[in-house]
Amino acid sequence: MNAIRVSDLGCRPLAAVWADMQDFTDRRDEATGDEIWFVEHPPVYTLGLTANPEHLPENTDIEVVKIDRGGQVTYHGPGQLVCYVLLNIKRLGLGVRALVETLEAAVIDTVADYGVEAYGRRDAPGVYVAGRKLAALGLRIRHGCSYHGIAVNISMDLAPFRRIRPCGLDDVEVTQLADLCGNADPARFRADFERRLLALFGA
Repeated sequence: MNAIRVSDLGCRPLAAVWADMQDFTDRRDEATGDEIWFVEHPPVYTLGLTANPEHLPENTDIEVVKIDRGGQVTYHGPGQLVCYVLLNIKRLGLGVRALVETLEAAVIDTVADYGVEAYGRRDAPGVYVAGRKLAALGLRIRHGCSYHGIAVNISMDLAPFRRIRPCGLDDVEVTQLADLCGNADPARFRADFERRLLALFGA
């Protein structure tokens, strides 16, 4: 059985957590254990490696950070649970697609317990409900190890999403768990999600 250390970082700026993820990944070796970090971020727009800056609003008082995950532009803010997966995927025997599908499946299975029918899209990673995006996903793989992860909208101000093209998609609205089933508690979702995610990783 794989031992994965899980940490709750509370609310921390994205840039600081990103630096910590890079440092952890650069310093780890074959003996380093895998970790999962849960965190909420203050308001921030992030641009992935292939993101088009034109998908951002022209004037915004929200911080913008260009980071090294895959994908386009997205928004993070209070009331959204972010799960960062710092895993040696080579040691776990996981390919990138399998890791993406595992993260999606953990969200899909968790919200199913709340009566929400969600699904993934092969052409646009993330989790969707009736055409609306519930969770955004972006990863970086370095030396056979992953970082970044998946962000699930629980109970947050969705207005900043309406000022961008989330994940570069023109026809996709964003939704959140509070609107879908009334569950507005990130701590409750985190506990349920963590249990399912660790089970899927065999931990």
